[in-house]
Amino acid sequence: MADDRASSFTRHAARALDGRLVLLRFTGLRRDLSREYLRETAHLPAFWVREGVPLEEEAHRYRVWADSLPIRPTRFCNPSEPRQAVAQRFAGLVGLPHLTPRQVRWVRDKAAMKDKFRQLGLDTARYARVRAPSHVMGFAGRHGWPLVLKPVDSFACVDTHRLDGPDDLAAVDFAAREWMVEEFLAGIEWEACALIHAGEVLDAWPSAMPCRPLDIVDGAMNANISVGNGEGPPVDVRDLVQRIVSGMGIDHGYAHLEFFVDGDTVRMGEIGIRLAGCEITANHGLAYGFDVFGATLDVYLGRRPDLRYRHRRCVGDLLLPLPRSGVVRHVTGAEELKRIPGVLDAVLKVEAGATVTGRRASHNASGHVHVAGASVSEVEQRMREVLRAFSIEVDPVPEPDAARPGAAPP
Repeated sequence: MADDRASSFTRHAARALDGRLVLLRFTGLRRDLSREYLRETAHLPAFWVREGVPLEEEAHRYRVWADSLPIRPTRFCNPSEPRQAVAQRFAGLVGLPHLTPRQVRWVRDKAAMKDKFRQLGLDTARYARVRAPSHVMGFAGRHGWPLVLKPVDSFACVDTHRLDGPDDLAAVDFAAREWMVEEFLAGIEWEACALIHAGEVLDAWPSAMPCRPLDIVDGAMNANISVGNGEGPPVDVRDLVQRIVSGMGIDHGYAHLEFFVDGDTVRMGEIGIRLAGCEITANHGLAYGFDVFGATLDVYLGRRPDLRYRHRRCVGDLLLPLPRSGVVRHVTGAEELKRIPGVLDAVLKVEAGATVTGRRASHNASGHVHVAGASVSEVEQRMREVLRAFSIEVDPVPEPDAARPGAAPP
């Protein structure tokens, strides 16, 4: 399993497959794995891909290393969006099931993805690759403002921006990334997740978003709500995912997608063949009453999971704010949040005295809370009660004495 950051799924896999799981890690990303998580998983064999070394050489080194294991791995799972290309290529080099380079391009390059959607007969926002402000201006002349500008390989809204006019282009470094622009869509943005086994979409679970991701990264409530009962999107979500999966030739895995509904019009946004970010996957398990992480492991192990649901309700994850980088002076405790009606669990990733880094990304958070309710609106209302009760105070990181004006020289 590719392991570039700790998550609820990676921790579940480490427990459930103890003795049968091998971790694929990258030395250039070691800093993203906390000491606590490294200690938790120290008993598992881990192969570290060295930064700056040809991947073919690392694949050869892995094959020699894997010969020393009690059982050589035969299956592969990559839950990471940013590591999609390198992880799948590595899996192919060592003879494990993997996405082909063309499939990786369809699920990673957002312009190629929309090309494929349209080839499959699905509607999308109008879009174009752009390399300069003049290209954006030309697109705006044809389709109008506002627009959305994003790197073709972005994730979690990193470096993704709404453009309301030409002045918004001044801060964009077009030489830094490969960019695309698309029209800003009206209507309601929905999410959905699905499990795929032997090319078949076994089931799909829609999620409502109280606020759009582009609003979230600018400070709006960061939440996703699995619609286990009540009114979901007016579209056959399972059939929609099946059309894409069949068209892309995806054999197995976890799919996460976003789409827009405006009246009778459905437009595809994006799809990823990997687990959803934040705590969206956990929401589905809590909403439908089944072991969603176990079912996900099954499809990656080549087994058909038994999707029997014990109940249906609405459950969402609310990501708790992390307003800025610095040192945490105060943060509301998890036990206080658990006393709020509807809260199933609360997890804080920070504590007083910790140094934190705030990012403009949809997964930026100081923790998360799972909230249940009879409807999407009730869950959202309870989430807002959590936000009213939650507070976090972050002070700037103190400057070293030598950097302060008037400080004595070292």
